Amino acid sequence: MDMQDFEAGDLYFDEPLTDEASRCLDCAAEQYAEGRAERSLMRAYFLEPEHPMVLVALYRYFYYQHRLEEALMVAERVLAVFAKRLELPDNWREITELRIGSGVMISMALIRFYMLALKGAGYLEFRLGRYDSAIERLEKVAELDSRDRLGAKSLLSIARDALGRRAPRTHLSAT
Repeated sequence: MDMQDFEAGDLYFDEPLTDEASRCLDCAAEQYAEGRAERSLMRAYFLEPEHPMVLVALYRYFYYQHRLEEALMVAERVLAVFAKRLELPDNWREITELRIGSGVMISMALIRFYMLALKGAGYLEFRLGRYDSAIERLEKVAELDSRDRLGAKSLLSIARDALGRRAPRTHLSAT
């Protein structure tokens, strides 16, 4: 499937956001430099736990704070929320190109969002030194993104190289 082959349509940031959650996101942006954004972000999350803008803001906050475990939890949340919306299997490992095609009928923009979250989770797993699970996620993205529009193949190559360097080498000695 070509992940660039879509009409703009409704993008994830076009979904209506409550005024209070929007104020929380604005407040978090203002407080970020002072290190006080998390409380506002969490409030926005409790108000709108499935809203894409809130999830993206929370992900970015944790990522840029180098809190990769928390960023990975948010990426996992995105996968769960949007699998349901797109009528995909709960387990990303079970997604096929045919299932992605069905999801496209609901929203290509949300399919791209889902796939970017899966790629992001793979990247985070890699950064956390979990090469096997990083490779598994990135392989799934590469399998479903036939033209590599999301750029998973280069990350996959890097993760495979890192795994290869980490694997213990056994040397046979002649005796």
